[in-house]
Amino acid sequence: MDKKNALRAGALAAGTTLMMLLMSSPALALIPDDGDDPGPGLSVIDTLGLFVVAPLVLFAVITGLVMVLDRSTDREPKAKARV
Repeated sequence: MDKKNALRAGALAAGTTLMMLLMSSPALALIPDDGDDPGPGLSVIDTLGLFVVAPLVLFAVITGLVMVLDRSTDREPKAKARV
């Protein structure tokens, strides 16, 4: 019985996704709109630096600050109370 429900849910999700893809219109990114003033494109190195390296560095800085500025002294796991 579970397999039938899972199959039905999967078919519904796949059908909904397919219909949304077919019904959506193209982005028309190749036709510029009035007033568009695109800047220069990013190189591969710029793109990787902006979208991969910068978030990793930001994550490392925040993690380091949290670890350095953490003033809690209780680091041992608490024993469970016996009942």
